[in-house]
Amino acid sequence: MPDVGRLLVCATPIGNLGDVTLRVLDVLRSADVILAEDTRVTRKLLARYDLHTPLERYDEATAAVRTPVVVERIASGATVALVSDAGTPGISDPGARLVDAALTAGLPVEVLPGASAIVTALVASGLPTHAFYFGGFLPRKAGELRRALAGLAGLDATLVFYESPRRTAASVAAVAEVFPGRQAAMARELTKLHEEVLRGTTGELARALEGRELKGEVVLLVGPPVADETPVVEDDTIAAAVNALVVAGVSRKDAVKRVSEGLGVPRNDVYRIALRSE
Repeated sequence: MPDVGRLLVCATPIGNLGDVTLRVLDVLRSADVILAEDTRVTRKLLARYDLHTPLERYDEATAAVRTPVVVERIASGATVALVSDAGTPGISDPGARLVDAALTAGLPVEVLPGASAIVTALVASGLPTHAFYFGGFLPRKAGELRRALAGLAGLDATLVFYESPRRTAASVAAVAEVFPGRQAAMARELTKLHEEVLRGTTGELARALEGRELKGEVVLLVGPPVADETPVVEDDTIAAAVNALVVAGVSRKDAVKRVSEGLGVPRNDVYRIALRSE
């Protein structure tokens, strides 16, 4: 029986191809196969460093079918390198499914660190770094977007999100409504020639981005609550949160207290909204 192989999760540059680590290059050179979210993107990196390892597609559309096949290959002795379009696989991309499947099968998994859009944008923003919350990609529907933001209103942390360039202006406008007056930043094209980091209040960013056509992947960042900030939370969100706790067996009094503390909304307001929804 052949020796068990390995899954090597390789962080790749988020823009500048010079940011790849020597260790990742060694793995991409020696692996039996490289699984890439977009083979066209990864071929540019391989060409830059004259690497000729076989390259196969592994993305959201193929993950369900490919995952058990890849796990079997690793179990049979193959060394598989996993890369995403940029950054570390498994962060808001299908690589998380393969990592989970390999670990569940008891197979060796190694993560090779490297460039990170989250950390790069956080440091470049100048916003507080004592704590941060990564929320992945924001919801597309306006109502869901506002509810998702409102649910994070009480966090004493910088909020970090990924966004597409086409939806950035609308998302920042929603951020300005839910978090008026907070410091924020928008970072795009990080480490590339046209890198841009805009900083200001949420309202200033919304005005600066209105009508602009952006290119490149975007990271949105919102600073922690400011003093005396009253979060904008929709009544439906508050009522649903209280009702969910009550259904779970929590007394209404304790449910109101928990929701008030969690969403940063005055307890009397939560109680009033909860009564009205009964």
